[in-house]
Amino acid sequence: MTEPAASASLRSPSTRSLGADSLAAFRRVPRTGVIYVTAEAGRRGFPGAPGEWCNLGQGQPETGPLPGAPPRAEAVVIAPDDHEYAPVAGLWELREAVAGLYNDLYRRGMPSRYSAENVCVSGGGRAALTRAAAALGQVNLGHFLPDYTAYEELLDIFRLFSPIPILLDDSQGYAFSAEQLRREILGRGLSAVLLSNPCNPTGRAVAGRELEEWVAVARSLDCTLLLDEFYSHYVWTGEDEMLSAARYVEDVDQDPVVFFDGLTKNWRYPGWRVTWAVGPKAVVDAMASAGSFLDGGGSKPLQRAALDLLEPARVRQETEAVRRTFRVKRDLMLERAAAMGLGIDRPPDGTFYCWVNLRGLPESLADGMDFFRAALEHKVISVPGVFFDVNPGQRRARHRSRFHQHVRLSFGPEIEIVREGLDRLEAMILEARNA
Repeated sequence: MTEPAASASLRSPSTRSLGADSLAAFRRVPRTGVIYVTAEAGRRGFPGAPGEWCNLGQGQPETGPLPGAPPRAEAVVIAPDDHEYAPVAGLWELREAVAGLYNDLYRRGMPSRYSAENVCVSGGGRAALTRAAAALGQVNLGHFLPDYTAYEELLDIFRLFSPIPILLDDSQGYAFSAEQLRREILGRGLSAVLLSNPCNPTGRAVAGRELEEWVAVARSLDCTLLLDEFYSHYVWTGEDEMLSAARYVEDVDQDPVVFFDGLTKNWRYPGWRVTWAVGPKAVVDAMASAGSFLDGGGSKPLQRAALDLLEPARVRQETEAVRRTFRVKRDLMLERAAAMGLGIDRPPDGTFYCWVNLRGLPESLADGMDFFRAALEHKVISVPGVFFDVNPGQRRARHRSRFHQHVRLSFGPEIEIVREGLDRLEAMILEARNA
């Protein structure tokens, strides 16, 4: 099986006329994950007519009305001064609202509370994470395998820090204890650890007592936890309706814990590109400085419009509606996957993804890239597991990915699309078994 040459040169009408020698200055930037699979589907006619394609590869939730949810925002009022730049760190009133939300949800009765100065607003999740990466010094940064595909380029673009992979064991359900974290930090000399929690793609969540222990380890060893919490309202196990490390921080300006979230997933407004990082003031200052040369700040009118969405009662109502609607889709995907012989290493604790292993399928479909390409012929999109084998700069030896027999399937779309996509995959698998 040949791994995908998932890259594309930077060509535009202006650079084409410069000639091949001039283009040598530009490196080839790979298309990873959803970008790659969507581009491949596009070559076959995606998106096409409504109902023609089933996008089970998408990294966004359905964005329409849900039963019991607050009304969806349908208009944005633009004030005269909204035509000006927003502050790089975000509108002060939005920063206050984000801090107030975390204090209300997670820090009631605690003496140390977040303020606007602990919040940095960005124009999208990647922008927030890129600011954090740019602010890191010459450190060893641990990251887990498998994890979010976009981390690969993020961890490669800034050369001050050294990304060090930590492999999770599928036979253990991708669990990783606080004691294992302590050993990794001490043994590898880590100054920071990056992870998505709940994890994209496995759905594994570090929560409750376990998350409290992780924060305690980071505090005792002065190792910064960089927690991507973009799926933290899609939680399917335990008591909490939402999870965040904010619950276990003792001193908001001293504990080395930074977490990221935004309207993208948990509020179901991915097109707004309004996100934030919350952490110690010194970290927020460094991220704002990085943002001044990286992206210049987010959209001012959309930041102002986001204020209404952060009222705590409204957030709880939206989260309850999300959990009711998406739990049905999660259970449907798990049930159907088992019936058609798809393996689930771990039922997802969170997110709207299932991490599927293909070992039980016929040989023609038992590799993630082969499965992905076959599914495209049935107009179903998935994401091959190789993209989650995060390998910044391709430093590790080039060999077949340890996740080559996995795919990620999303139950983010409307349930009718999820059901139809599963019907098509079942038919595809049946054809392969009868071949």
